[in-house]
Amino acid sequence: MARGYDVAEVKFRLIKLLRDSKIGISGVEISERLGINRVTMTKYLNIFSAEGVIGEKNIGNVNLWFVYEGIEQFQFPDDYFRVQERYIEYITKCSESSVYNLIRSCLNSDVNVIKLMTEVILTAIPEVQKYFDDGKIGKAEEQLMKTIISKSIQLVNLDIQSPKNEKNVIIIAADSQSVLEAEAASAAYRSNDWNVFFLGDMSSSIDILFDLELTKLLSKIWKSKQGLMIVTVFSQTEEGLKFFSESFYSVKGKNDDNLHLVLSGKIGKKITIKSELQSEKLDDILQWSQTKFENI
Repeated sequence: MARGYDVAEVKFRLIKLLRDSKIGISGVEISERLGINRVTMTKYLNIFSAEGVIGEKNIGNVNLWFVYEGIEQFQFPDDYFRVQERYIEYITKCSESSVYNLIRSCLNSDVNVIKLMTEVILTAIPEVQKYFDDGKIGKAEEQLMKTIISKSIQLVNLDIQSPKNEKNVIIIAADSQSVLEAEAASAAYRSNDWNVFFLGDMSSSIDILFDLELTKLLSKIWKSKQGLMIVTVFSQTEEGLKFFSESFYSVKGKNDDNLHLVLSGKIGKKITIKSELQSEKLDDILQWSQTKFENI
């Protein structure tokens, strides 16, 4: 790409330009109005088209570019609260296309993925639960809303680059109620170049054989023990956290200095469950993990 152009700025100006047009604008006119030479502008148009931001249509002998409905440009960090309100609104209306376009717009606006998870997506989960607990929605609607949240997280995952082999994390949900938090954590870890092994809901594996399964898994995905390996467990119950903690420490050897356990869930003051970090805050978990990596 030619020097002197900022991709985010070009995208912002292009979306604004195309949004003001009802029928679309030709590549030649876009180049002239944005002040970017045609060859460079064509490269940008092809990139943004591949990202699903803009599309091309033929009218007669002219090719016109247009912005897809629902795609817009945000200015972060100022717009996090506005995006949060819209996300929750679209989720509770079960408006899938609106949710996905909102997430795409955030990604195209160079959003911080961790903040997108903590300040937007994770805030919708308790809202959905409250709607269900208050009797405003039934089980079917609740499940649909959670599915839409899950799919929106997967959109974020598709936008993330290749990880580093030295930064490894296994993510476990101890119950079905913790899956969305675990999925959000997976996307946040990936945005920081972590190599993520997402196991999903492992409640069916809560038995005496899990430590053997964990040993086999570690021998396969971390057999050279290169870099760092963190096991992060999300649970709505103390029982789930306790089980996976006991399984982890039955597997960890004396020389496994780079193998660590993080627990995320509510633990009573009178309960002691062994781990290296216990936190319900995703920001704290990610920061702690990064610090551990930097200190190996």
